[in-house]
Amino acid sequence: MNFQEFENKIVKITKMELPGEAVQFKMAPMERLAELKRIAYKKNTARKAGVLALFYPSENNNTHLALILRKTYKGVHSAQIGFPGGKFEEEDADLKETALRETEEEIGVISKNVSVIKQLTEVYIPPSNFFVQPYMGITTTTPKFILQEDEVEDLVEVRLQHFMDDTIKTIQTLSTSYAKNIEVPAFMLNNHLVWGATAMMLNEIREMLKELL
Repeated sequence: MNFQEFENKIVKITKMELPGEAVQFKMAPMERLAELKRIAYKKNTARKAGVLALFYPSENNNTHLALILRKTYKGVHSAQIGFPGGKFEEEDADLKETALRETEEEIGVISKNVSVIKQLTEVYIPPSNFFVQPYMGITTTTPKFILQEDEVEDLVEVRLQHFMDDTIKTIQTLSTSYAKNIEVPAFMLNNHLVWGATAMMLNEIREMLKELL
């Protein structure tokens, strides 16, 4: 889909109700996630983060979604596919500002060039004890991506047509930080396995886009 057509249709998403946890949990890697989220709310010790699902026109005017491959490091999200974004800092006015600031830092997309069009359903990540607030945004110009070398291994540019293809859904047996050899729902995007919180957020976006496109 060319980006102008996408841009004209996506404005309607502002009036749509969020599919919410029911859709997110279809891609959840563990059965107890809803319970763990409730416990985390009660304890009120989890940290906050903001991430951005950014859609943009490629150089040939096709609509793409930007994901990142994180660096390999000693942590629960090492070498995983995710959205640009990061933890809330005291200087941030809110989590939307966090998502925009971190996106600019990690992939070089200037905050003022991004229109945030939808706040999505918050996701809880038990291994890192984070509540992550995702946002959906667009930029109308093809970005000149500049990757943050110490955080981002690679940029994963996913074409909208590929993202909306149901054949990207899969089940994989993985060993995670909390279980060994478990079956996990996932997406295969640009030959990258995407699971966990990112897959949950992507599933909510897909559900809404199916009604619009």
